[in-house]
Amino acid sequence: MPHSDASDASDAYDVVIVGGGHNALVAAAYLGRAGRSVRVLERLGHTGGAAVSTRPFAGVDARLSRYSYLVSLLPGRIVDDLGLRFAVRKRSVSSYTPTVRGGRPTGLLVETGGGARTREAFARLTGGEREYAAWERFYAMTGRVAERVFPTLTEPLPDRAALRARIGDDVAWETLFERPLGEAVEAAFEDDLVRGVVLTDALIGTFASAHDPSLAQNRCFLYHVIGGGTGDWDVPVGGMGAFTDALAHAASLAGARIATGCEVTGIVTDGTSAEVAYVDQDGEHVVGARHVLVGAAPRELARLLGEEPPAPPAEGAQLKVNMLLRRLPALRDPGADPREAFAGTFHIAEGYGDLEAAYRQAAAGELPRRPPSEIYCHSLTDPSILGPDLAARGYQTLTLFGLHTPARLFADDPEGTREALLRDTLAQLDAHLAEPIADCLAYDADGRPCIEAKSPLDLDRELRLPGGNIFHRELAFPYAQEGTGRWGVETRHANVLLCGAGAVRGGGVSGIPGHNAAMAVLGK
Repeated sequence: MPHSDASDASDAYDVVIVGGGHNALVAAAYLGRAGRSVRVLERLGHTGGAAVSTRPFAGVDARLSRYSYLVSLLPGRIVDDLGLRFAVRKRSVSSYTPTVRGGRPTGLLVETGGGARTREAFARLTGGEREYAAWERFYAMTGRVAERVFPTLTEPLPDRAALRARIGDDVAWETLFERPLGEAVEAAFEDDLVRGVVLTDALIGTFASAHDPSLAQNRCFLYHVIGGGTGDWDVPVGGMGAFTDALAHAASLAGARIATGCEVTGIVTDGTSAEVAYVDQDGEHVVGARHVLVGAAPRELARLLGEEPPAPPAEGAQLKVNMLLRRLPALRDPGADPREAFAGTFHIAEGYGDLEAAYRQAAAGELPRRPPSEIYCHSLTDPSILGPDLAARGYQTLTLFGLHTPARLFADDPEGTREALLRDTLAQLDAHLAEPIADCLAYDADGRPCIEAKSPLDLDRELRLPGGNIFHRELAFPYAQEGTGRWGVETRHANVLLCGAGAVRGGGVSGIPGHNAAMAVLGK
């Protein structure tokens, strides 16, 4: 391991944190407030990791949440504990799903929290009350589970029996923890579109069938419906970067030393003390630490330790697209107001049959013929991410999250495959619009349309997400299993802990792994 005569070489910190993503900053703030000396080393030129805001289009004053879009799993206690000046806003509409019934364009509008309009929308779509009643029963069940499970995420890991007892509902446990989710969805609902809307929460970033025996879809679904104890997905005011900027400020106030442009190249530990080697513009350095927290993926941790990497993680399977529009497009559904339809999650080609067909085609090595995706228009909820001139002129942002496009599909021709997938994905959107989305795009200062797309391979290259996996590895149920340790952040080295999405109860914009890693260091 290289050494340097720079001042850092002889320094020793209580904690060195590898990576400056939002979870790492949460850990740094908690540890600094507890009186620990903390050093944060971030490879990129800025903090935030995947939870950042950027102006991706030249000369255009629009700050988009570039990689991570919404906040669900962030506990209010983290915001309060760290005194963060940060807020979220609820979306007035939960989702809108366009479709065609009887040869006529229509759609399903679901208000946040339900209500009379949601009931009426179900009745128009399905011709009766049954599906709405089933919807109410199903989400009442997930709501009860959320209320009981969410508080455990910032506590030591319960064992399986303890979590089951805490939920106290054998039917809910069987539905979410024991049997493939597709069984429950098919038993509860008859309408293909309604089934698909439910299933999408099980597939965000997860490549699986509704009936996958591994229950990967169940684990993904669980984390999507328990956030905040309600399952709401909220818009960060000021964009995702406002959150990580608040965290960086809190960590600095707590005394943490944060350095960007510092790429960690190795970690050596004997279980009680460690040395972390890194490179910056001034050369090579080594810093000592009692504990090392790693916000990077387990694959990256193994590389830094010089160990065999863990089994290849589940690959990422999403397309991320950022757009800026001069106006929202009109819809073919004459009863839909675009400002309502795009205010929540706008589902595209996400009927239950569509999702299964797309999965099977991708599993066979083909791009889905009707790529499923969903769109969010954050500027309808938080126009502050637009410059005043753009907001006054009616501009809007759109972010799109595509499903069932695993990294392996891009291996032979990364750019060509990405462009083909983007074209086919936008074609599925255009099928429900009264005007092509291309006609609504804004243009940057160089005359180029304001649209960018990121494949799983792009996310691996830019953020070092293994195969573009936004969860760093397969999600785990939030209870203790062999080797998970007390907090779910432990590794086989006593003083090296995970503080990123690869920890148990990781994934999403939550801060939970950072909190839990800090608690482990503090011996809580």
